[in-house]
Amino acid sequence: MTATAAAAPARQMWPLYAAGFTTAFGAHGIAANLGGFSDDAVTSLLVLGGLLALYDGAEVLLKPLFGSLADRIGARPVLLGGLVAFAAASLVYVVADSQSWLWAARLGQGAAASAFSPSAAALVSRLNPATRQGRAFGSYGFYKSIGYTLGPLLGGLLAWVGGLRLVFVVLALLGAAVAIWALVAVPVVAPLPKTRQTVLDLARRLADPAFLAPTGALAAATAALSVGVGFLPVTGRAVGLGTIATGAAVSLLAACAAVVQPVTGRALDEGRLSTRTGLTVGLAVTAAGLAAAALPGLAGVLAGAVLIGVGTGLITPLGFAALAASTPTERLGQTMGSAELGRELGDAGGPLLVAAVATLVTLAWGFAALAVLVAAGAALAHLHRPRTVGTPPP
Repeated sequence: MTATAAAAPARQMWPLYAAGFTTAFGAHGIAANLGGFSDDAVTSLLVLGGLLALYDGAEVLLKPLFGSLADRIGARPVLLGGLVAFAAASLVYVVADSQSWLWAARLGQGAAASAFSPSAAALVSRLNPATRQGRAFGSYGFYKSIGYTLGPLLGGLLAWVGGLRLVFVVLALLGAAVAIWALVAVPVVAPLPKTRQTVLDLARRLADPAFLAPTGALAAATAALSVGVGFLPVTGRAVGLGTIATGAAVSLLAACAAVVQPVTGRALDEGRLSTRTGLTVGLAVTAAGLAAAALPGLAGVLAGAVLIGVGTGLITPLGFAALAASTPTERLGQTMGSAELGRELGDAGGPLLVAAVATLVTLAWGFAALAVLVAAGAALAHLHRPRTVGTPPP
């Protein structure tokens, strides 16, 4: 599954971790600070929804395409091109500083992230041997989680100091700096020869349980993470917690996810944890966290944050490592892009489900509904036996 027999030097991996941080920070650093965009409340809500949908919508549509392109021409050029495009898209709003150009900048950022995110994940796998896939993806997930954590906090500070424009300035500089770093430190990893693939072949591979099981687990983890970040503050405010306290609960969730991922990856590589067991436990813990979030009071908020964070921290490196292990090396970019699509659908679908149920009943029932689905996923993960894509089932 990998291009080298030995672990990649740290200097080659750090730019890839920085790229993961960039896509996470870019997503949340802007999204968390768009609320004050307009003086007109109705227009502001409509604009906010549209701008949030632009970034995520671009990722949903383009990640599989850029993943396939990475397989065709090599992941490094797509990574570099995406980072440069991200910096350029950020500069659009810095230069124009107008409402109309903000839409173009946000769309460009989402399209660029669609290029460098799956390419970075593919390179993480290609540059590390099979015995270090867990560690590599654990570290990659750790820095993405740091980006998700710092996005609202640092983005809010920057917006307070210099407005939304300053946030875009920092993102432009970050994208350019990581692009230069990757150009210098990340080696050329040539695309591998591959047999011709028809649309039917692609559909068959993506419908294979060896792809669907880890991708479904990743989608469930992302759904729970989004719901925790979005709705735990609502629960906290309902029991009288202030903004600082609810923000701390969300940070606790992200911190737990960040800390658990490298530990999980190391346990996988050392044979102390299997993919099947880890995904089952991770989904079960995540479901327990969603159920805890439905409980009233501060205890429910804190328990929900910790358990959701720990559960998603277990799932993420195991899911990506399983995909890398079960995918022909020459198709890694396409697989990572398609898996990222699954995560984006979970990112959107989880909050939509909870919001819909909460509208009909209460928010506690919304948490409970998603908990039931994730728990069902845990049962399915326990029944699934990982194997290589394309090999017949036993």
